[in-house]
Amino acid sequence: MDQLTGDSPATFTSQGFRRGFVAAQPLAPGTFLYGVVFGVLASEKGLAWAEALLMSVLVYSGSAQLAALQGWSASPLVAALVTTVVLINARYVLYGASIQPWLRVATRPQAFATLFFLGDGNWALSMREYHAGYRDAGFLFGSGVATALPWFVGTAAGHLVGSTIPHPTALGLDFMLVAFAAAIGVSVFRGRSDLWPALAAVLVAAVLAWWLPGWTIVGAAIAAGLVGGARVER
Repeated sequence: MDQLTGDSPATFTSQGFRRGFVAAQPLAPGTFLYGVVFGVLASEKGLAWAEALLMSVLVYSGSAQLAALQGWSASPLVAALVTTVVLINARYVLYGASIQPWLRVATRPQAFATLFFLGDGNWALSMREYHAGYRDAGFLFGSGVATALPWFVGTAAGHLVGSTIPHPTALGLDFMLVAFAAAIGVSVFRGRSDLWPALAAVLVAAVLAWWLPGWTIVGAAIAAGLVGGARVER
C-alpha cells in the first residue's frame, strides 16, 4: 500500500523503489543525451574510455565534470579542478540535509546507496513527492538509479562515437556547460537583488580568464557567494 499521507511513518521498500524508477523515466532521455555530450568532449580532451566512464560513475555530476573539462589540459591544475568540483557540488550538502527526514528509517547501506545516486533531477522529483505526502524513501533510490544509468551509458556511447566527430566544438558541444548554467540561473533568478552576485562573478571571471584561466570558475563562484552573502546579512 502506498505511503500517501503526511502523517504516515517513513519507510524504505521495493515498491517505493519501483515507483521512483518508473516516475523518473521521463528524465532518462535528457540525462542520456547529456552523458553523450560529456563522453564526446572527454574523448576530445584525450581521456580514455575507461577514464571518462569512471569519472561519470564516481563524480556523477554533469555540471562539475564539464567544468573540469573546461580546464583540462596536458598538465591540468589539479587544485583548481578539485576546487571547482567541490564548489559546484556544494549544493549536495543542502540536498542531503533536505532528505534526512526521509532517510532516517533507512539502513546505512540503503542510505549510502541512495545518496550515491542522488542527482538534481531525482532530488527535485522526490521532494515533490515528499511534500505531497509520500513517505516511502525507496522512491529516492529508485528515481536516482533511473537517472544515473542513462548518464553512465550516455558517457560510454558518447566517448565511442567521439572519434567519428572531427571537431565537436564546431557543433557547439563545448557550449553545454554554459547553456546548462544559464538555464539553472534563469530558473532560480529571484529579481534585481540577484544581479549583484552575477555581476561580481562576471567581472572576476573576466579578470581571471586573462590572468589565471584555470581558476576562472572557482574565482567567479567565490565572488558571487561573497557578494550574495554580504547582501543577505544586510
